[in-house]
This record gives sequence, C-alpha cells and structure tokens, in this order.
Amino acid sequence: MARSDFWDDRPAAEEASRQARRLRDTIGNWEQLRQRVEDLAELRHMAVEEGDAATMAELEGDGEALAVQVADLEFRTMLSDEDDPKSAILVIHSGAGGTEAADWAEMLMRMYVRWSERNGFACEMMDLQPGDEAGVKGATIEIKGDYAYGYLKAEAGVHRLVRISPFDSNARRHTSFASVFVYPEVDEKLEVELQEEDLKIDVYRSGGAGGQHVNKTSSAVRITHLPTGIVVQCQNERSQFKNKSTALKVLAARVYQYHKQEEQKKLEVVESTKKSIEFGSQIRSYVFHPYNLVKDHRTDFETANVQAVMDGDIGGFIKAYLTQAQTR
Repeated sequence: MARSDFWDDRPAAEEASRQARRLRDTIGNWEQLRQRVEDLAELRHMAVEEGDAATMAELEGDGEALAVQVADLEFRTMLSDEDDPKSAILVIHSGAGGTEAADWAEMLMRMYVRWSERNGFACEMMDLQPGDEAGVKGATIEIKGDYAYGYLKAEAGVHRLVRISPFDSNARRHTSFASVFVYPEVDEKLEVELQEEDLKIDVYRSGGAGGQHVNKTSSAVRITHLPTGIVVQCQNERSQFKNKSTALKVLAARVYQYHKQEEQKKLEVVESTKKSIEFGSQIRSYVFHPYNLVKDHRTDFETANVQAVMDGDIGGFIKAYLTQAQTR
C-alpha cells in the first residue's frame, strides 16, 4: 500500500543518527557530572585543610545543585518507551461551559507553553480556534525537543478548574473542564499509511475576531480519516496548502497513536488515555476558591502554590506520575 505523498522517504540511518546523538549526550552529561563531583571533592579537601568556612559553605550549595542535576538525569533514564525521546503534539479542547471553559483552555495552553520555555523546548502553534468571546475552543501545539513526549504524556486527561468566574457578574463559583491529549510526533520513516481514498478533505473559511482578520478565501482545512473516524482541522495559516500540510502532520501522529493504542489495549496507560475523553474522570483539579490547591488524583501529589503551577511549574506532577507508572 502506498503512503501519502506528503511524507518524504528518509533512510533509517537518519533515525540511527538521532539515537546515537542522544546516547552521546547522555554519556557526556554523566561524564561532566562525574568530573564535577571529583572537582568538588578536591576543593572540599583543600577547604578543610585550610579551615576555609566560606568556601565550605559555597561548596555545600554547589553540592546541592549537583544533586538536583543527578536526580534529573536519573529520572530521564525512566523514559525508556519507544516514543519517549520524540517531540510531542499537544491538543487542548475546552469542555462544556462556553466562555468560562474556553478561558480555562487558554490558561492551560499558556501553562504548557511556559513549561516548555522553562525546560528548553521550542513551541509552535499548529492550530488555534478562538473562543466566541474569550479564550480558545481548541489549540494544537507542537513541542519540539528530546523527550518532550516522554514528559508530557503524563498530562493526558481531563483538567478541572474551580474558581470565582471573572465572567460572572454575581461572582459565583464555577467549575470548568478542559481535555488534554498528547501524541508523539511521527517520524517520516514510520509506515503511517494515509491513502488518498481514506481521506475526506473539506475546505472552508477560517473564523476569527472579524474585521481585517477575517479570511476571505477558503483556506481552512478539515481532514477526516475514514477508517478510524479521526478528524483534524487547521486554520492557522492563510495558505490552504500550509493548513493541509499541518493537518496531515497532526493526522499522521494521531493515526499512529491510534494504532499503537489498539495494539496495547491491555496496558493501563492506554486505558487511562481512553478515560481522558470523558469529562468527570479528571486527572487533576486546580482549585482557586475557596482555597488554593492543585492536586493530581492519580498520584495524590499536590501543591498550594497555584500561581507557580499556572506559570509552568508542573515538573513535580510529571515526575510523580511517571515514577508511579514505573512501579506498576
């Protein structure tokens, strides 16, 4: 069966080269840490001999920072699944609730962009569907970098917000939901078959804020993969060709993940991914009122520093989930 012309053939050697680079980087990082440990040990020995209390205090701080780096590298060794080293495609959908839910989806989008920036990943907006009044109905973001998927797979599921709504003139408390889906970016070498006869492609005018931003041509693209029923759409670019290319890229990732899940139905991680499409099975709650608390219901990891979490400090939640998954 022929593959879609969208995919360029590349030799398997390119993937092998990427794997070799990751291994070299890992080995290099461990060697640098080992050398740093030896240097600190030597400096500490000299400071003890000279009775240099100031240097001893400084070295203690360096040692703590080094311990954090070692822990991070040890944690990365847990990301051993085939797809873990890949970049990620993250999809956010607002739940029922209109403007309130759309605003919550935008808050989550900002949180993941901030997390990416904190951790050295590059973000590219692939599709953005603005809300009717505020926020976003949906967003698709490509997060590029080694192990982006390995980390972000912990975020797949329904996220629940409880707060006093800024859109409610009576200042009542509202509960909103948004779903997050995470897919590994598909490498060109993978046999993802997107045959033309399996695709239903619709074009339409993209929406927007109105005025000069309204697209006068049918540049938005919606693609339905008939065998699986998967639907993707893109309206971010003014060019229909660019939107189609982006939509095909997202579709390939989703079809790949779909088939992988079909093959691994017995795995608990896939079962939890299925549950993530059902509101009411939230993985995490973000409570802004009547108290401040973010709690992951899968691991019971929690923090009262809501603002830090919304600024992208979600590493503790990711590590708690992935650590727990390793012990199952």
